[in-house]
Amino acid sequence: MEANATRANGPSPRTPLPPPVPVVLAGARGHGRWHLANIRRLAGQGLVRLAGVCELDPLTNEELTGLGAPAQSPDFGALLDATGARVAVICTPIPTHTGLALTAAARGVHILLEKPPAPSWAEFRRMTDGVRGAGTVCQIGFQSFGSHALSAIRELLASGAVGEVRGIGAAGAWVRDTAYFTRAAWAGKRRMNGTDVVDGVLTNPLAHAVATALALDGSGRAEDVSGIDLELYRANDIESDDTSAVRLTTARGTTVTAAMTLCAERPGEPYIVVHGSRGRVTFWYKEDRVLVQRADHGPAETVYERTDLLENLLAHLRDGTPLLAPPEATGAFMKVVEAVRTAPDPQPLPAGSWRTERHGETERRVVPGIDGLVAAGADTLSLFSELGVPWAHAARGDRDRVEVSHR
Repeated sequence: MEANATRANGPSPRTPLPPPVPVVLAGARGHGRWHLANIRRLAGQGLVRLAGVCELDPLTNEELTGLGAPAQSPDFGALLDATGARVAVICTPIPTHTGLALTAAARGVHILLEKPPAPSWAEFRRMTDGVRGAGTVCQIGFQSFGSHALSAIRELLASGAVGEVRGIGAAGAWVRDTAYFTRAAWAGKRRMNGTDVVDGVLTNPLAHAVATALALDGSGRAEDVSGIDLELYRANDIESDDTSAVRLTTARGTTVTAAMTLCAERPGEPYIVVHGSRGRVTFWYKEDRVLVQRADHGPAETVYERTDLLENLLAHLRDGTPLLAPPEATGAFMKVVEAVRTAPDPQPLPAGSWRTERHGETERRVVPGIDGLVAAGADTLSLFSELGVPWAHAARGDRDRVEVSHR
């Protein structure tokens, strides 16, 4: 009895750690390199194991440093079957997202899907219905949704710290050379071989700004958007838009305006600004940095932590931690994608409204004054045509007012 009592009261054996979750990465080059590095980081923590890579051209040993020898195949479904993957990270061309997500879901594999989740509302619905029906879960790759700044700003706004919210603006002034639009067959395309692509500044490179602005308003679901005004322009010789503005009206009455360009004079960090009756909050979402300016207070700046979306997905599977970016939280953003998809083709900017800059072997098109216009759009919640810019004052009217359907 004494011996048994001694054992019972002694140190209990450690709970064994769960085995690393087998992960397959589809699309490991281009932006996929970021996901590859993130998987390497999590593998080092014992959370995941890279079980397979789906690429047309296999990764080299150098590219796989620190990741062992995962299976490689261009056949995504066969790779999932062969590896017994539990999670798939999908970072492939936009038109392939729905098909690959459904391939994973049909095998009971959970998904981290790069943004934009789909090129159309119909494809988004097909993907979400299929994932739900299979009993799997999907996280959409809006990494900014993992920023702890989001909840901090929401709490600040709810407390009335900056007064009544008058509107939310988003500004993005990025620099992309002409090679950016030829990096892949689908780059800069609205459609390819009869299939929707919808690669544009609002829907792909600066999609985070639009989606995060809606999230700050608590208007991430499709039914939260009641109206969309859209202006699409292009300086580059592409199909899609590279300089655009969108103004959304949310069901709660907030005006959310985003002004974006890939033809900036100087590259800047994209940001979101919440306009209150007694102050403002500016959020540089790539840096997790927040500046609060309000009446009778000095400016206060805070940098927040961020939860990685793949880690959050693993936590959800392990213990039910809520997903940070489930598909339903991106429905409002997908309404913007659908508005861009169905809008008239972007208007080419007239000669003289842009210039070509060359640096060594690189070349890019620049729209003079666009940096200030982007900032002014976010500051005044205005579209480009409302800012007095000559290239944008052509009549746009009702043809760019998008009726929002929630079917």
